[in-house]
Amino acid sequence: MEKGKGLARRWAVELHDVSSSASPAVPDPPGFTRSAPDADDAAGARQRKDSEAAWKAQKAWEVAQSPFKNLMMMGFMMWMAGSTVHLFSIGITFSALWQPISALRSVGKVFEPFKDPRVDTIAPKLLFIALNLAAMGLGVWKLNTLGLLPTNPSDWVSSLAPAPEVEYAGGGIPLI
Repeated sequence: MEKGKGLARRWAVELHDVSSSASPAVPDPPGFTRSAPDADDAAGARQRKDSEAAWKAQKAWEVAQSPFKNLMMMGFMMWMAGSTVHLFSIGITFSALWQPISALRSVGKVFEPFKDPRVDTIAPKLLFIALNLAAMGLGVWKLNTLGLLPTNPSDWVSSLAPAPEVEYAGGGIPLI
């Protein structure tokens, strides 16, 4: 027997010629059954959209809370720098002021990936702003402890006497 003649192939697919037939419809491929869109597909799509919205909301809250970690680290670095004016403490203080300012300028860009009609980003944005303002307050407090904030009138007007010293520290053995 010749190969392919006489025996029906088990997996053979007979293709129809559309140009010669009267019906322009193409038959469905083997194993495919036409059915109307199920309610399950719509429910699955809705569930996927809801889970995506929940994921975006969760990530928005995580981004909103991220300045807290920076706040703790910056506070520790300021404490380690001490209260004397030197290059290291001024650099850390400048960084403590610059990072929140740049973060506050880019609030819209930070929360842009989470923009969705189903996700409310107002509360995370407010938390993000509040934590960055607290970080700026920490930087201003460090400026004050370093004595770099102009808090006395004599800091502004050179003709006024400087503020009196509150305490005096001296050491050594007094000479008699």
